[in-house]
Amino acid sequence: MTSRTAQALRDGPEASPPDPALVRCAEVARTFGTGPTALVAVYAVSCAVMPGARIALAGPSGSGKSTLLHLMGGLETPTSGTVEWPALGGGPQGRPGLVGVVFQGPSLLPALDVTENVALPLLFEGVPGADATERATQALHRLRIDDLGPKLPEELSGGQAQRVAVARVLASRPKLILADEPTGQLDHEAGDRVISVLLEAADELGAALIISSHDPKVTTRLDDQWTMRDGRLITESASPTSTSATTSTSTSTATSTNSTSQSGPRP
Repeated sequence: MTSRTAQALRDGPEASPPDPALVRCAEVARTFGTGPTALVAVYAVSCAVMPGARIALAGPSGSGKSTLLHLMGGLETPTSGTVEWPALGGGPQGRPGLVGVVFQGPSLLPALDVTENVALPLLFEGVPGADATERATQALHRLRIDDLGPKLPEELSGGQAQRVAVARVLASRPKLILADEPTGQLDHEAGDRVISVLLEAADELGAALIISSHDPKVTTRLDDQWTMRDGRLITESASPTSTSATTSTSTSTATSTNSTSQSGPRP
């Protein structure tokens, strides 16, 4: 026995390197309802999102884009398969600030003004009130909507409310940003500004960014192009910041964070 072999036996098996993915989906499916009326929103998707990824998630309405983002954000539980967040040290549930989600629909609390809405997640993180307000004000200024600070959600247009929702995510400084149709209610100039701010913020924070959209002017600004159709992730183009991807009519590969998993009974 050589000295090198003896040393290896003493040291034991070599430890596997940690998984760098921010979020990893393995054969994930999400079905709503049961029986003949059941709707399969996401079908057997395998993907991972790596730090620094810039991903456009394209596809027609109803293709499963929103559901996949909600699964990645820990907002939905898969019917089958698993979702893990290895690099985040666990799931984002109950741990604000790790994953930021820009929702497609209304998401502001009607009783709070704009600044309070943006600052609220920071308070849940334990950020002192004055610091939370300062960060909220900075995020609003970045989107050029700081004049909306004292307004209530009912006083905002749909486009203004959407930009406030983006500011709320940016103020939390997450490691993974999931933006669901963030420009859907905006004109071209405002939408272009929102995408620019999301990209700039992701660069500064070192965060991964996924934006769902069916607008080519949005999707072409991101490095990787993924497509959802009928609940399946069918194409993707991997850049050096993403993991290598497998193109398939049923599964694909992406990258993300956190190390807990969710699973449910197979249908």
